[in-house]
Amino acid sequence: MKQLRSTLLFLILNFGGLAIGSWLMNGGPLSDWYTSLNQAPWTPPGFVFGIAWTLIMLFFSVYLGRLFSLENTRAHRITFLFQFVLNVSWNYVFFNQHLVIFAFIILLLLTALLFIYYFRGSKKLGAYKYLLLPYIAWLCVASSLNLYILVHN
Repeated sequence: MKQLRSTLLFLILNFGGLAIGSWLMNGGPLSDWYTSLNQAPWTPPGFVFGIAWTLIMLFFSVYLGRLFSLENTRAHRITFLFQFVLNVSWNYVFFNQHLVIFAFIILLLLTALLFIYYFRGSKKLGAYKYLLLPYIAWLCVASSLNLYILVHN
């Protein structure tokens, strides 16, 4: 029951974060600024982003629900908060402020945090850590897209 409550809490927080991030995008991928950029040839179609983030946040919430039901430590709470702020702020920094280099740095920090979760998370998590792999993979793709825009614009 404790794990279910934790998972539900993280579903609310993570999808709330996605909503806040979307609100901060200032038109996002439909904006004149973004559509005028030279984009990477491997940029996925827009609908893929919504599907990817939905699945990522579902998996991440299950992972966090398990982690926090086993070890609700200050270090885990701080790591989650830092991850949350970075994830939400990327939309504002990239789409609203057009600070592409800072957005890239945010993605690198976010990826590092996910690797910390993966390699230094509780040893009790077992296979739950594999729920982080889609998030890590997507951050690698996002970083490559961000870097391409930084270099080619």
